[in-house]
Amino acid sequence: MSLLENRTALVVGGASGIGQAIASAFVKEGARVVVADRAESAAFDSVPIDVTDEDSVVAAVAAATGRLGEIDVLVNSAGILTESPLTEMSLETWSQTLAVDLTGVFLCCRHVVPRMVERGQGRVINIASQLGIKGGHGLAHYAAAKAGVIGLTKSLALEVSGRGVLVNAIAPGPIETPMVEGITEDWKAAKRAELPLGRFGRPEEVAPTAVLLASDPGGNLYCGQTLGPNSGDVMP
Repeated sequence: MSLLENRTALVVGGASGIGQAIASAFVKEGARVVVADRAESAAFDSVPIDVTDEDSVVAAVAAATGRLGEIDVLVNSAGILTESPLTEMSLETWSQTLAVDLTGVFLCCRHVVPRMVERGQGRVINIASQLGIKGGHGLAHYAAAKAGVIGLTKSLALEVSGRGVLVNAIAPGPIETPMVEGITEDWKAAKRAELPLGRFGRPEEVAPTAVLLASDPGGNLYCGQTLGPNSGDVMP
């Protein structure tokens, strides 16, 4: 039996990068998946979403629910990443990063989790980052947003775990995705040199962690946790 047979999943930000890899892994394990993204996905059943716009989130959740029946697993993987020293950063850059990377997670949880609570079951997997734990040069906005995702994950877990909904986060290290194209080559080279494994990860190396958290019984004891497939960049 496949690990996610008879499960349904909404993967927000699933048209590329880590989200796409998670959606692919879920399908391989038997889940029915809808991807929500600003870009249409050719590989999956997809619905449009702008995670910074509450009306768009509500519409996307309704469309996904209509196709899936119920949402058993929510993955929040939408994100943006740019590089700028805080002393030179514009308010627009700061605000846009927080809107996508943190408020977007809030909005998707806000409009999916209540139904999970009503049903007494569900899994939420938020994609954070090791930068939310250790910070990063030129990445204060991104690190702040991802630290917020970790805090949101813990707090929501405290609120709903007793009602059958398990909420956890994955905090990857540097991963080779389209999102890191906005980072300078000098930064990436210096980062690789710091990593004990000496390389960035690949999206398909993160996806199995999401499968674990979504599965039964594999994910049953994870509650408010932040798991870190990060090439050794953070060692708790």
